[in-house]
Amino acid sequence: MIDTQPLADKVVLVTGASRGIGYFAAREIARRGAHVIAVARTVGGLEDLDDEIRAAGGAATLVPLALRDFVEIDRLGAAIFERWGRLDGLVGNAGMLGPLTPLAHLDPKDFDKLMALNVTANYRLIRSFDLPLRKSAARRAVFLTSGVVTRAQAYWAPYTAAKSALEALVKVWAVEMASTPVRANLFNPGPLRTALRASGWPGEDPDTLQPPETAAAPIADMLAPGYVQNGAHFNLPTGETRSLIG
Repeated sequence: MIDTQPLADKVVLVTGASRGIGYFAAREIARRGAHVIAVARTVGGLEDLDDEIRAAGGAATLVPLALRDFVEIDRLGAAIFERWGRLDGLVGNAGMLGPLTPLAHLDPKDFDKLMALNVTANYRLIRSFDLPLRKSAARRAVFLTSGVVTRAQAYWAPYTAAKSALEALVKVWAVEMASTPVRANLFNPGPLRTALRASGWPGEDPDTLQPPETAAAPIADMLAPGYVQNGAHFNLPTGETRSLIG
């Protein structure tokens, strides 16, 4: 018999859960039995997600939070540990593209803002949830990256630097976790019909792209207890997985 709820009784946190990939990943993770902690700034999107999850018989906790508020990330970590004593899964999905401009023309405030959300917030999530993850029997973390890391594309320097830094953080953390049951991996969704993609490629026909729902099931798969890869990079467009740590 196929297990339709492989994440039953698991507690999984998803950032950027109010729209796009994060929204559909959170919905799918709940469908597979997990209690989803949905984090995002947009309350309306979180409420829509909650309605869908509950209508399907699932459960969610909504956390309206700007991830650049690092103190609040620490408080969230403490609150989750106090309530559940563990965290079974973490999906670091939230991110921003930032302005596309020649690097020398980039406003320092825009650079700092982008790095704070795309890099520092994920470091703070790792820092705050390291102990709750270690206390879990499942212990899976997935962070979303981008194909821009492998190429030099004019005007995309801040976003490319941010995703490169995120990959470095996750890769090193995976090495540090190698002797534990914690598994940390990267997920590249490729070109999907998201708001971020539309901002970066304004002339692109969105009907030529797959919807963000396409990423939901593969992300949920990487949270399952049976997913044993660590320090891996999964590329959705090709279906290939490669190791980043040898």
